[in-house]
Amino acid sequence: MTIHTEAPTLESEGRKQNSPDTVSRAIGGDPIPEDPFEPLSIGAMVDRVAAMAVEKAAHPWAFLVRSLVGGAMVAFGALLALVVSTGVKIPGVASLLMGLAFGMSFVLILVSGMSLITADMAAGFLAVLKRTMSVGGYAFLVIVGLIGNIVGALVFVTVCAVAGGPYLGAFAERAAAVGTVKAGQPFVTALLLAVVCTWFLQTSMCMFFKARSDVARMTFAFYGPFAFVIGGTQHVIANVGFLGFPLLLHLFHPMAPRGTIGWGFGPHGLLTDIAITSLGNLIGGTLFVALPFWVIARLQRHRI
Repeated sequence: MTIHTEAPTLESEGRKQNSPDTVSRAIGGDPIPEDPFEPLSIGAMVDRVAAMAVEKAAHPWAFLVRSLVGGAMVAFGALLALVVSTGVKIPGVASLLMGLAFGMSFVLILVSGMSLITADMAAGFLAVLKRTMSVGGYAFLVIVGLIGNIVGALVFVTVCAVAGGPYLGAFAERAAAVGTVKAGQPFVTALLLAVVCTWFLQTSMCMFFKARSDVARMTFAFYGPFAFVIGGTQHVIANVGFLGFPLLLHLFHPMAPRGTIGWGFGPHGLLTDIAITSLGNLIGGTLFVALPFWVIARLQRHRI
């Protein structure tokens, strides 16, 4: 997902048909130069995002490495969020600080070209709707991306947990408190909060690809995780970090608290949380982001 990706064919076609230059010529006026910072059309953005998913699927080993690094970047965002909110007693202020610290993780992922599974869920589904990717290819993209992100996040958290030091004491208590809240939500609550999470996050991803200036792209990339963290929603890879910290700190430093969090599929289990939030994130990214944008692009094309 590079920040300098070339715009797709649809953009140039749309400009030929509806550019200010074309309109001005039609009414007999002088040509009006196109604004280079004007956002791409929805159709051009859809083509761009779908093409990115197809490119990832075409290079599976590179995609796996990009997913590993992307997972580590998300876990780094979780670490920063816990650090800045440790000792903050006012819930709203703590959430704001967490969002501000976590927001840069998605900017790093998008600008560096790494991969985040929730973004790939939406992008790959757009490719399926456009018939440039098969259902089997989409399943491969989701499975490999999810595994890569989880492993990358756990590796990062393990390194921090073994190090201990500043991640013990008050930090460990904060991590246990946040992880317990996230793992302890009822099924429906966790599922719907995961839907809302990718509704926020993948809309910002689409806006990243719709924008043309670097500043606008990074702003949109920052807003997605900033919003979903402040809103208290559920993101599968972020939760691997938030739940993984207390689990692994307790594993390597038994005096560190882990709350009621467990590893397996039982109540408050990490695997349970991964299953629920993965499903919710998938629904949010596909039905609430990818599908509406694809429908809008189709309707605009038919109108033209």
